[in-house]
Amino acid sequence: MSVKVAIVYYSSTGTVQAMAERLERAASAAGAQVRRRHVTEIAPGEAIASNPEWADHVAAVRDEPRAAPDDLVWADVVLLGSPTRFGNVSSQLQQFMDTLGPAWSQGQLADKVYAGFTASQTAHGGQESTLLALYQQVIHFGGILVTPGYTDPVKFADGNPYGVSHATGADNDIPLGQAELDALDHLAERTIRVAERLQDA
Repeated sequence: MSVKVAIVYYSSTGTVQAMAERLERAASAAGAQVRRRHVTEIAPGEAIASNPEWADHVAAVRDEPRAAPDDLVWADVVLLGSPTRFGNVSSQLQQFMDTLGPAWSQGQLADKVYAGFTASQTAHGGQESTLLALYQQVIHFGGILVTPGYTDPVKFADGNPYGVSHATGADNDIPLGQAELDALDHLAERTIRVAERLQDA
């Protein structure tokens, strides 16, 4: 039975979107069934319009499937992604997480593999604290955290044992490099391997 992977994330200007798309390709290549789901945008229109990159991204993902609680219930592996917001999870992803109470109360979010990914403008812009904030919620779910640690040489290149992160630069113009792409591939493959072991247990 193939592993089911839900990639649930928020992206404002496209960096976390690119990370989610890479995870989708890696998970599919590893033989998993994959649902990639952007959460619903809840920011006011005037805020979005004030940033052309943000407005362009909202338009670009308008027709993509939106995340629903059932995507987590369905999955064996859940990969959660958010840009940093003052060292924390974006309000858009948090709002989605706040809708998961009914599934949580029925134990439908427990015993799944979870990991996270994030992006910020600077390398010390709250990446680790954002991932830890995500993981606090996973702990309440009874989820199984499968962080990458330093389980592969690629992690010594990207340097983040908590998940996968990327620094975009002050102008959000630094694309994902090979270190980040390799780390995303490793995260997808590692979480799927662990989920397969759980299926066989």
